[in-house]
Amino acid sequence: MTSHPRFGIWLAFFGTLVLTFDAMLMRLSEMSGLQMTAWRGLCMGSVLIMLWLVQSRHHRCDLRHIATRAGLLIIVCQFFNSLLFCLAIAIAPVAIVLLGLAAVPVFAAIFAWAIMGERTPAVTWIAIVLVIGGIGVAVSGKADGAVDFDLATLSGAILGLGVAVVLALNFVTLRARPKLPIALLIGCGALCSGGMSTLIIGPDAMREGVIPPMVMTGAVVLPVSFYALSLASRYTLASNVSLLMLLETVLGPFWVWLVIGEAPTARMLVGGAIVIASLAGYLILTGRRGAASI
Repeated sequence: MTSHPRFGIWLAFFGTLVLTFDAMLMRLSEMSGLQMTAWRGLCMGSVLIMLWLVQSRHHRCDLRHIATRAGLLIIVCQFFNSLLFCLAIAIAPVAIVLLGLAAVPVFAAIFAWAIMGERTPAVTWIAIVLVIGGIGVAVSGKADGAVDFDLATLSGAILGLGVAVVLALNFVTLRARPKLPIALLIGCGALCSGGMSTLIIGPDAMREGVIPPMVMTGAVVLPVSFYALSLASRYTLASNVSLLMLLETVLGPFWVWLVIGEAPTARMLVGGAIVIASLAGYLILTGRRGAASI
């Protein structure tokens, strides 16, 4: 099954579907950026390290990867992914953060070409443009019709782009180095971000907010989704994985609407329809082509 050309795409699709619940659980937690980073990092890291302990048969060999350049890069990418995303969501409008995240497949295509000499097919670039356009329509649908560009908004945009860079670099590195132990390295990065945030805010702050939703996303949603997405990058182009990941920007607000009651605007619905239609067409087209490079 793993040799099938569409295996990586469908694995990334599964990982993204699981990840779509993250934003809703974050909102339910009512926590600050560093609080969320602490809970998410500690829970996610613990689960992935335990998974590695059970799954791996070469623990000593895997541990050596931590000190390699590629291994350290994965750890650093996960550290900043966890930290920057939570900080961005806490201080800036979600619309601005989502626009930054929409650049993930673009950075993935650039890194794949620079690091591996891997070219992104034209059909993927077309899908990227359509999806980013759909997200642009969706996030422009604020009730008052505009986003105030103050320091917090600018900071959120920069943090969102930072998340896009580290996510893309993570996927490309794992594709270029297939022997890297995914669960161990991502788990270490998550633990580092969670541990640092805990030291900053202190143990007492960890008890503030609504804890169960954050434990759910940290212990279940994030480990399952990021392990699936990272593993998918070994079976398909990194730009494909990051492109499918953008489905979260549409389905995430949908779960927030169902659970919390924040109704989407008309532009969000139109933009979401563009994103879903573009990704569906892309999946159908790549499936028919059945090329191993996809």
